[in-house]
Amino acid sequence: MIGTKEYYFNIFQVDQPLLDSLVEEALRSGGSYSDLYFENTSYGSLLLRDGAVTSGGCHQDFGVGVRVLSGEKTGYAYSESTAREHMMACARAAAQITDTPVEVSPYGTASPRRGEPNPAADRYPMQQPWREMPMSGFLPFLQKLEQDVRRRDGRIVKVIANLAFQVSDILMYNSARELKWDTRPMGSVSLSVVFQQGSQVENKSTSRSFRCGAEMLTDALIGEMASEVVKGVDERFAARRPKGGQMPVVMGAGASGILLHEAMGHAFEADFNRKGTSIFSDKMGCRICAKGISILDDGTLPGNRGTLNYDDEGVPGQKTYMVEDGVLTSYLHDRISAAHYGVRPTGNGRRESFRYAPLPRMRATYMESGTAKADDLIAEVQKGIFVDEFSNGQVQIGEGDFTFYVKSGFLIENGRLGAPVKDINIIGNGPAALADIRGVADDLIIDPGAWTCGKEQSVPVSCGIPTVLIGSLTVGGE
Repeated sequence: MIGTKEYYFNIFQVDQPLLDSLVEEALRSGGSYSDLYFENTSYGSLLLRDGAVTSGGCHQDFGVGVRVLSGEKTGYAYSESTAREHMMACARAAAQITDTPVEVSPYGTASPRRGEPNPAADRYPMQQPWREMPMSGFLPFLQKLEQDVRRRDGRIVKVIANLAFQVSDILMYNSARELKWDTRPMGSVSLSVVFQQGSQVENKSTSRSFRCGAEMLTDALIGEMASEVVKGVDERFAARRPKGGQMPVVMGAGASGILLHEAMGHAFEADFNRKGTSIFSDKMGCRICAKGISILDDGTLPGNRGTLNYDDEGVPGQKTYMVEDGVLTSYLHDRISAAHYGVRPTGNGRRESFRYAPLPRMRATYMESGTAKADDLIAEVQKGIFVDEFSNGQVQIGEGDFTFYVKSGFLIENGRLGAPVKDINIIGNGPAALADIRGVADDLIIDPGAWTCGKEQSVPVSCGIPTVLIGSLTVGGE
């Protein structure tokens, strides 16, 4: 949602002269660039455990962060008050990073964006604002969700349903005199179910998260989540740990995109490359995978969890191709890395809250569809593994090595899906896996789950992938 400028000025009790005074104070001791990040966030949550409300509540977070840049140095300070004297103290504290005046700013003046935000271009309008809903109004939705789940499988012994929302009013201003504002909604529903069959216990979970209002809480969403969380439970109980080794791996469309996010996406973030710690630091313009493969990070998908009208530096949200037709064409940039490389920021400057300075971070990261059919990719494999749900991944950004735990999958035998498998790890190297992609299906799914990325700070993201065949990875089994 994009309100009027006056709406945000009133929330934070500021005006244009005060904003100018703050950025000027921040640069008084030197520095090449300064910016202000105001935030007013409302949070709410309600948790239902086996039909009983066990936790819930609302709280507010409010404040401003002041950043000063000087070459490779960053000064940052924040205040939980927007009283003039407190903000001026923040500006002076951030300014202590430097005492050497710098006349030219490469961070905000190369391509200033001084136009006002356009409400007609809003990517996440709210039809039913979260702040106008009483917390008690969410209870019937969670109760109905639990009831729908329980009626689908008699082996269910525990159901945990959680609803959470946040709405953030954001105002941003910088020494290039760029003023941007935004209101970002987020609603998330998660469902965790425990099944018991004899002495064996299995659990499954699912979630949905969107940038929209409470209009997302529909009967259709209840049916979709309840159906998904009980799907494949018979296979979970029947699954066994297979024999490990080197073999082809087919990654299922959708949630398998978390491997793309972790094993490759982080290595495309420009701060790692600027510092020379990414495996892709010297690969710009090089072919890193087969022709026909394109990987992008997208901040423009309407209502998507990772979407932004503006990033946390006031740069418009946009679609950024990191890999085009197999060639590395762009990193993911904030203002600092963009100035270093002499390119435009890509809208990837993100922060957890006003208490943190921004970093290059992903938004919605996915691989575009190819031309193959998923069944044909499976048919190419004589002996291998099909995986469709990962968790607990670990990645070494510098070397590109990764390990992911597989929650569910199937053996592939003679081109067909066979017995279900569990308790295995997929081990490989990001660049090597990219180069070893043998086929990409035409079935891209961007997963709608409540993904959160932690890189010093936590931010909401999403991920996706079509069905992909990788020629050889290490499967850690028996």
